[in-house]
Amino acid sequence: MKVGTYVKESYNELVHKVTWPTWKDLQSSAIVVMVASIIIALAIFVMDLFFESIMDFVYSLFY
Repeated sequence: MKVGTYVKESYNELVHKVTWPTWKDLQSSAIVVMVASIIIALAIFVMDLFFESIMDFVYSLFY
């Protein structure tokens, strides 16, 4: 009985109380996430190249 009540109340809340974003809001949020992901990926790529060059220099001192 408790499970049935839980399901009914959850459904009621999702249908009547939750404010769902519009399609335009979802699209703009997705664009923001994609741009941020690309910027972070590029920053990590640049840091990786920087540390690779540092490590190549350090290794060249010992070998």
